[in-house]
Amino acid sequence: MMRFAVIGIDHRHIYHMLGGLIEAGATCAGFDPETSDPRVLAGLRERFPGLPEAGRRALLEDPSVDIVLTAAIPAERADIAIAAMRHGKDVMADKPGITSAAQLEAVRRAVAETGRIFSICFSERFIVPATTVAERLIREGAIGRVVQTLGLGPHRLNRAIRPAWFFDTAHYGGILVDIASHQIDQFLTFTGSADATIAASAIGHFGLDDLPDFQDFGEVLLRSDTATGYIRVDWFTADGLPTWGDGRLTILGTEGTIELRKYVDIAGRPGTDHVFLVDAKGVRHIDASNEPVTYFRRFLADCRDRTETAMRQAHVFTVCRLALDAQAKAALIGGMRPEGPR
Repeated sequence: MMRFAVIGIDHRHIYHMLGGLIEAGATCAGFDPETSDPRVLAGLRERFPGLPEAGRRALLEDPSVDIVLTAAIPAERADIAIAAMRHGKDVMADKPGITSAAQLEAVRRAVAETGRIFSICFSERFIVPATTVAERLIREGAIGRVVQTLGLGPHRLNRAIRPAWFFDTAHYGGILVDIASHQIDQFLTFTGSADATIAASAIGHFGLDDLPDFQDFGEVLLRSDTATGYIRVDWFTADGLPTWGDGRLTILGTEGTIELRKYVDIAGRPGTDHVFLVDAKGVRHIDASNEPVTYFRRFLADCRDRTETAMRQAHVFTVCRLALDAQAKAALIGGMRPEGPR
Protein backbone atom coordinates (compact mmCIF):
# COMPACT_ATOMS: atom_id res chain seq x y z
CA MET A 1 0.00 0.00 0.00
CA MET A 2 1.53 3.31 -1.09
CA ARG A 3 1.34 6.24 1.30
CA PHE A 4 1.24 9.93 0.47
CA ALA A 5 1.35 13.23 2.32
CA VAL A 6 -0.13 16.60 1.40
CA ILE A 7 2.03 19.72 1.74
CA GLY A 8 0.47 22.89 0.36
CA ILE A 9 -3.31 23.35 0.43
CA ASP A 10 -3.73 26.82 -1.05
CA HIS A 11 -5.91 25.80 -4.03
CA ARG A 12 -9.08 23.71 -4.18
CA HIS A 13 -7.53 21.42 -6.80
CA ILE A 14 -6.05 19.57 -3.83
CA TYR A 15 -9.47 17.97 -3.31
CA HIS A 16 -9.50 15.99 -6.57
CA MET A 17 -5.79 15.19 -6.26
CA LEU A 18 -6.20 13.79 -2.75
CA GLY A 19 -9.45 12.03 -3.56
CA GLY A 20 -8.04 10.58 -6.77
CA LEU A 21 -5.11 8.92 -5.02
CA ILE A 22 -7.31 7.53 -2.25
CA GLU A 23 -9.74 6.11 -4.82
CA ALA A 24 -6.78 4.58 -6.69
CA GLY A 25 -5.79 2.69 -3.55
CA ALA A 26 -3.22 4.88 -1.77
CA THR A 27 -3.35 5.89 1.89
CA CYS A 28 -3.01 9.47 3.10
CA ALA A 29 -0.42 9.59 5.89
CA GLY A 30 -1.37 13.16 6.76
CA PHE A 31 -1.50 16.77 5.61
CA ASP A 32 0.10 20.03 6.66
CA PRO A 33 -2.75 22.40 7.62
CA GLU A 34 -0.73 25.55 6.85
CA THR A 35 -2.53 27.56 4.15
CA SER A 36 -3.05 31.04 2.73
CA ASP A 37 -6.78 30.33 2.42
CA PRO A 38 -8.61 29.00 5.51
CA ARG A 39 -11.60 28.13 3.32
CA VAL A 40 -9.54 25.51 1.49
CA LEU A 41 -8.49 23.99 4.81
CA ALA A 42 -12.10 23.94 6.02
CA GLY A 43 -13.18 22.29 2.78
CA LEU A 44 -10.49 19.63 3.06
CA ARG A 45 -11.46 18.78 6.63
CA GLU A 46 -15.12 18.57 5.60
CA ARG A 47 -14.48 16.37 2.55
CA PHE A 48 -11.89 14.13 4.18
CA PRO A 49 -12.76 13.95 7.88
CA GLY A 50 -10.33 12.22 10.17
CA LEU A 51 -7.17 12.64 8.09
CA PRO A 52 -4.16 13.14 10.38
CA GLU A 53 -2.51 16.55 10.47
CA ALA A 54 1.22 17.14 10.82
CA GLY A 55 3.85 19.76 10.07
CA ARG A 56 5.78 19.92 6.80
CA ARG A 57 9.07 18.74 8.25
CA ALA A 58 7.53 15.71 9.95
CA LEU A 59 5.83 14.65 6.73
CA LEU A 60 9.00 15.10 4.66
CA GLU A 61 11.05 13.09 7.13
CA ASP A 62 8.51 10.28 7.50
CA PRO A 63 10.17 7.27 5.82
CA SER A 64 6.80 5.57 5.28
CA VAL A 65 5.65 8.37 2.92
CA ASP A 66 6.22 7.52 -0.75
CA ILE A 67 4.57 10.53 -2.44
CA VAL A 68 3.99 14.21 -1.73
CA LEU A 69 1.03 16.11 -3.18
CA THR A 70 1.17 19.90 -3.38
CA ALA A 71 -1.35 22.56 -4.36
CA ALA A 72 0.52 25.34 -2.57
CA ILE A 73 0.73 28.92 -3.84
CA PRO A 74 1.98 28.27 -7.41
CA ALA A 75 5.36 29.98 -6.96
CA GLU A 76 6.05 27.76 -3.92
CA ARG A 77 5.26 24.39 -5.50
CA ALA A 78 8.67 23.81 -7.07
CA ASP A 79 10.53 24.27 -3.77
CA ILE A 80 8.17 21.86 -2.02
CA ALA A 81 8.64 19.35 -4.83
CA ILE A 82 12.43 19.63 -4.69
CA ALA A 83 12.46 19.16 -0.90
CA ALA A 84 10.19 16.13 -1.27
CA MET A 85 12.39 14.56 -3.95
CA ARG A 86 15.51 15.19 -1.85
CA HIS A 87 13.74 13.24 0.91
CA GLY A 88 13.13 10.30 -1.43
CA LYS A 89 9.50 11.05 -2.34
CA ASP A 90 7.80 11.18 -5.74
CA VAL A 91 5.72 14.29 -6.36
CA MET A 92 2.35 15.19 -7.82
CA ALA A 93 1.92 18.96 -8.14
CA ASP A 94 -1.10 20.98 -9.10
CA LYS A 95 -0.64 23.04 -12.22
CA PRO A 96 1.37 25.16 -12.75
CA GLY A 97 4.01 23.16 -10.93
CA ILE A 98 6.66 25.61 -12.12
CA THR A 99 6.42 29.41 -12.48
CA SER A 100 9.94 30.47 -13.58
CA ALA A 101 12.84 29.31 -15.71
CA ALA A 102 15.05 29.07 -12.62
CA GLN A 103 12.51 26.75 -10.99
CA LEU A 104 12.36 24.60 -14.12
CA GLU A 105 16.13 24.13 -14.09
CA ALA A 106 16.14 23.37 -10.36
CA VAL A 107 13.37 20.77 -10.67
CA ARG A 108 15.09 19.17 -13.69
CA ARG A 109 18.27 18.89 -11.64
CA ALA A 110 16.47 17.38 -8.66
CA VAL A 111 14.79 14.76 -10.86
CA ALA A 112 18.09 13.86 -12.52
CA GLU A 113 19.95 13.61 -9.23
CA THR A 114 17.30 11.77 -7.20
CA GLY A 115 15.59 9.62 -9.81
CA ARG A 116 12.21 10.63 -8.38
CA ILE A 117 9.06 11.39 -10.40
CA PHE A 118 7.81 14.96 -10.77
CA SER A 119 4.27 14.88 -12.19
CA ILE A 120 1.85 17.74 -12.75
CA CYS A 121 -1.84 16.95 -12.51
CA PHE A 122 -3.15 18.63 -15.66
CA SER A 123 -6.72 18.25 -14.51
CA GLU A 124 -8.33 19.46 -17.74
CA ARG A 125 -7.03 16.26 -19.33
CA PHE A 126 -6.45 13.81 -16.50
CA ILE A 127 -9.76 14.12 -14.67
CA VAL A 128 -11.93 14.73 -17.76
CA PRO A 129 -13.24 11.42 -19.12
CA ALA A 130 -13.98 13.00 -22.52
CA THR A 131 -10.26 13.36 -23.20
CA THR A 132 -9.76 9.61 -22.74
CA VAL A 133 -12.38 8.94 -25.40
CA ALA A 134 -10.77 11.48 -27.73
CA GLU A 135 -7.35 9.86 -27.33
CA ARG A 136 -8.83 6.47 -28.14
CA LEU A 137 -10.63 7.77 -31.24
CA ILE A 138 -7.41 9.34 -32.52
CA ARG A 139 -5.45 6.14 -31.92
CA GLU A 140 -8.08 4.23 -33.87
CA GLY A 141 -7.70 6.63 -36.81
CA ALA A 142 -11.23 8.03 -36.52
CA ILE A 143 -10.26 11.46 -37.89
CA GLY A 144 -7.09 10.60 -39.79
CA ARG A 145 -3.95 12.60 -39.18
CA VAL A 146 -4.34 15.38 -36.60
CA VAL A 147 -3.63 18.77 -38.15
CA GLN A 148 -4.61 21.31 -35.51
CA THR A 149 -6.07 21.75 -32.03
CA LEU A 150 -8.20 24.65 -30.81
CA GLY A 151 -8.22 24.81 -27.02
CA LEU A 152 -10.47 27.17 -25.07
CA GLY A 153 -10.01 27.60 -21.33
CA PRO A 154 -12.47 30.19 -19.99
CA HIS A 155 -12.82 30.48 -16.20
CA ARG A 156 -15.12 32.26 -13.78
CA LEU A 157 -13.24 34.80 -11.70
CA ASN A 158 -15.13 34.30 -8.41
CA ARG A 159 -13.27 37.28 -7.02
CA ALA A 160 -14.88 37.16 -3.59
CA ILE A 161 -13.30 33.80 -2.76
CA ARG A 162 -9.85 34.41 -4.23
CA PRO A 163 -6.87 34.96 -1.89
CA ALA A 164 -4.56 37.93 -2.50
CA TRP A 165 -1.84 35.84 -4.19
CA PHE A 166 -4.27 34.92 -6.96
CA PHE A 167 -3.97 38.44 -8.42
CA ASP A 168 -0.17 38.76 -8.07
CA THR A 169 1.81 37.60 -11.10
CA ALA A 170 4.84 36.92 -8.94
CA HIS A 171 2.82 34.23 -7.17
CA TYR A 172 0.85 32.60 -10.01
CA GLY A 173 3.30 33.11 -12.88
CA GLY A 174 0.98 34.79 -15.39
CA ILE A 175 -2.14 33.58 -17.17
CA LEU A 176 -0.27 31.57 -19.82
CA VAL A 177 1.91 29.79 -17.27
CA ASP A 178 -1.12 29.12 -15.10
CA ILE A 179 -4.13 28.26 -17.26
CA ALA A 180 -2.65 27.76 -20.74
CA SER A 181 -0.36 25.00 -19.47
CA HIS A 182 -3.48 22.80 -19.69
CA GLN A 183 -3.98 23.51 -23.37
CA ILE A 184 -0.28 23.15 -24.18
CA ASP A 185 -0.37 19.71 -22.55
CA GLN A 186 -3.37 18.80 -24.70
CA PHE A 187 -1.82 20.12 -27.90
CA LEU A 188 1.28 17.97 -27.47
CA THR A 189 -0.81 14.94 -26.48
CA PHE A 190 -3.44 15.02 -29.21
CA THR A 191 -1.08 15.97 -32.04
CA GLY A 192 1.54 13.44 -30.95
CA SER A 193 4.16 16.19 -30.82
CA ALA A 194 7.27 15.74 -28.68
CA ASP A 195 8.01 19.47 -28.82
CA ALA A 196 6.77 22.73 -30.31
CA THR A 197 7.60 26.39 -30.71
CA ILE A 198 5.65 29.49 -29.70
CA ALA A 199 4.78 31.30 -32.93
CA ALA A 200 2.94 34.11 -31.12
CA SER A 201 1.40 34.87 -27.75
CA ALA A 202 -0.36 37.72 -25.98
CA ILE A 203 -1.62 38.62 -22.53
CA GLY A 204 -4.10 41.32 -21.68
CA HIS A 205 -6.25 43.07 -19.11
CA PHE A 206 -9.78 44.03 -20.07
CA GLY A 207 -11.74 43.72 -16.83
CA LEU A 208 -11.43 45.02 -13.26
CA ASP A 209 -10.34 48.68 -13.17
CA ASP A 210 -8.85 48.37 -9.68
CA LEU A 211 -6.54 45.51 -10.76
CA PRO A 212 -4.87 46.93 -13.89
CA ASP A 213 -1.98 44.45 -13.78
CA PHE A 214 -4.12 41.33 -13.47
CA GLN A 215 -3.93 39.20 -16.61
CA ASP A 216 -7.50 38.20 -17.48
CA PHE A 217 -6.95 37.23 -21.14
CA GLY A 218 -4.28 35.24 -22.96
CA GLU A 219 -3.71 33.55 -26.30
CA VAL A 220 -1.01 31.35 -27.81
CA LEU A 221 -0.24 30.08 -31.32
CA LEU A 222 1.81 26.87 -31.24
CA ARG A 223 3.58 25.02 -34.03
CA SER A 224 5.23 21.61 -34.04
CA ASP A 225 6.80 19.80 -36.98
CA THR A 226 3.45 18.12 -37.70
CA ALA A 227 0.62 20.37 -36.44
CA THR A 228 -0.49 23.76 -35.15
CA GLY A 229 -2.53 24.81 -32.15
CA TYR A 230 -4.42 27.89 -30.99
CA ILE A 231 -5.16 28.55 -27.32
CA ARG A 232 -7.42 31.12 -25.71
CA VAL A 233 -7.73 31.45 -21.92
CA ASP A 234 -9.59 34.05 -19.90
CA TRP A 235 -11.36 34.96 -16.66
CA PHE A 236 -14.63 36.12 -18.21
CA THR A 237 -17.08 33.23 -17.69
CA ALA A 238 -20.41 34.88 -16.88
CA ASP A 239 -22.25 34.03 -13.69
CA GLY A 240 -25.17 32.62 -15.66
CA LEU A 241 -23.21 29.56 -16.78
CA PRO A 242 -24.01 26.62 -14.48
CA THR A 243 -20.35 25.63 -14.15
CA TRP A 244 -16.98 27.38 -13.72
CA GLY A 245 -16.13 27.53 -17.43
CA ASP A 246 -17.16 26.29 -20.88
CA GLY A 247 -13.92 24.43 -21.56
CA ARG A 248 -13.76 23.16 -25.13
CA LEU A 249 -11.26 21.39 -27.34
CA THR A 250 -11.63 20.96 -31.09
CA ILE A 251 -9.27 18.54 -32.84
CA LEU A 252 -9.02 18.83 -36.62
CA GLY A 253 -7.98 15.76 -38.58
CA THR A 254 -7.59 15.04 -42.26
CA GLU A 255 -10.70 12.82 -42.18
CA GLY A 256 -12.89 14.43 -39.53
CA THR A 257 -13.10 16.47 -36.35
CA ILE A 258 -13.60 15.81 -32.66
CA GLU A 259 -15.01 18.45 -30.33
CA LEU A 260 -15.01 18.06 -26.56
CA ARG A 261 -17.47 20.09 -24.53
CA LYS A 262 -15.98 19.11 -21.23
CA TYR A 263 -18.10 20.73 -18.56
CA VAL A 264 -21.36 21.82 -20.18
CA ASP A 265 -23.25 21.55 -23.47
CA ILE A 266 -24.79 25.01 -23.62
CA ALA A 267 -28.58 24.80 -23.99
CA GLY A 268 -28.12 21.18 -25.04
CA ARG A 269 -27.67 17.82 -23.35
CA PRO A 270 -27.36 17.78 -19.55
CA GLY A 271 -24.22 16.72 -17.72
CA THR A 272 -20.53 16.84 -18.60
CA ASP A 273 -18.05 15.13 -20.94
CA HIS A 274 -19.73 15.50 -24.32
CA VAL A 275 -17.74 14.25 -27.33
CA PHE A 276 -18.85 15.14 -30.86
CA LEU A 277 -17.33 13.17 -33.72
CA VAL A 278 -17.73 14.21 -37.36
CA ASP A 279 -16.41 11.82 -40.00
CA ALA A 280 -17.31 10.39 -43.40
CA LYS A 281 -20.21 8.45 -41.87
CA GLY A 282 -21.91 11.47 -40.31
CA VAL A 283 -22.19 13.19 -36.93
CA ARG A 284 -22.15 11.32 -33.64
CA HIS A 285 -22.50 12.35 -29.99
CA ILE A 286 -20.68 10.24 -27.41
CA ASP A 287 -21.50 10.44 -23.71
CA ALA A 288 -18.08 10.00 -22.09
CA SER A 289 -19.15 10.74 -18.53
CA ASN A 290 -18.79 7.10 -17.42
CA GLU A 291 -15.33 6.64 -18.91
CA PRO A 292 -12.91 5.72 -16.10
CA VAL A 293 -10.24 8.20 -14.98
CA THR A 294 -6.89 6.39 -15.09
CA TYR A 295 -4.25 9.02 -14.26
CA PHE A 296 -4.10 8.42 -10.51
CA ARG A 297 -3.95 4.64 -10.81
CA ARG A 298 -1.23 4.89 -13.46
CA PHE A 299 0.70 7.41 -11.41
CA LEU A 300 0.75 5.04 -8.44
CA ALA A 301 1.91 2.21 -10.72
CA ASP A 302 4.71 4.43 -12.04
CA CYS A 303 5.83 5.27 -8.51
CA ARG A 304 5.87 1.57 -7.64
CA ASP A 305 7.38 0.23 -10.88
CA ARG A 306 9.53 3.27 -11.90
CA THR A 307 7.74 3.52 -15.25
CA GLU A 308 6.14 6.38 -17.23
CA THR A 309 2.64 5.20 -18.08
CA ALA A 310 0.71 8.17 -16.67
CA MET A 311 2.89 10.80 -18.32
CA ARG A 312 6.45 10.95 -19.58
CA GLN A 313 8.79 13.06 -17.46
CA ALA A 314 10.09 14.77 -20.60
CA HIS A 315 6.52 15.78 -21.48
CA VAL A 316 6.08 17.51 -18.11
CA PHE A 317 9.18 19.61 -18.63
CA THR A 318 8.29 20.43 -22.24
CA VAL A 319 4.85 21.73 -21.23
CA CYS A 320 6.43 23.89 -18.51
CA ARG A 321 9.10 25.25 -20.85
CA LEU A 322 6.58 26.15 -23.56
CA ALA A 323 4.25 27.85 -21.07
CA LEU A 324 7.13 29.90 -19.68
CA ASP A 325 8.27 30.76 -23.22
CA ALA A 326 4.77 31.86 -24.23
CA GLN A 327 4.49 34.04 -21.13
CA ALA A 328 7.92 35.62 -21.67
CA LYS A 329 7.25 36.42 -25.35
CA ALA A 330 3.68 37.64 -24.91
CA ALA A 331 2.61 40.95 -26.40
CA LEU A 332 0.66 43.21 -24.07
CA ILE A 333 -2.88 44.12 -25.13
CA GLY A 334 -6.07 45.50 -23.64
CA GLY A 335 -4.65 48.44 -21.74
CA MET A 336 -2.01 46.69 -19.66
CA ARG A 337 0.80 48.94 -18.45
CA PRO A 338 3.71 49.12 -20.92
CA GLU A 339 6.16 47.95 -18.25
CA GLY A 340 4.17 44.74 -17.86
CA PRO A 341 2.77 43.05 -14.79
CA ARG A 342 4.48 43.59 -11.46
